[in-house]
Amino acid sequence: QVHLVESGGGLVQAGGSLRLSCTASGRTINRYAMGWFRQAPGKEREIVAAISQSGGMSFYADSVKGRFIISRDNAKNTVYLQLNSLKPEDTAVYYCAAGPRLGVKSADFDSWGQGTQVTVSS
Repeated sequence: QVHLVESGGGLVQAGGSLRLSCTASGRTINRYAMGWFRQAPGKEREIVAAISQSGGMSFYADSVKGRFIISRDNAKNTVYLQLNSLKPEDTAVYYCAAGPRLGVKSADFDSWGQGTQVTVSS
């Protein structure tokens, strides 16, 4: 497994932007597909975006398509999630995850960060 630490969360007004970072240690991330999930209070954890090992393939949930961008810098052992045009319904704890192959379910990933809070005010 790889140790993941998220950063970049915070409080932002609707329409604003944030960039989340997830830095790995212990192992290089170039062997892992990476994903971002989120969990709002009282709701189940859901996929936001995922990216393949090389960055050549990516997936976005319909709710964030066109607003969020996932990217990775394997040399820096870091994956990013750019959040644009934020809405109050984007408020959640955002988690970074690593897995052996590109997937869209929590079970597809076996290493998780501790999460970072994103709060969008209206």
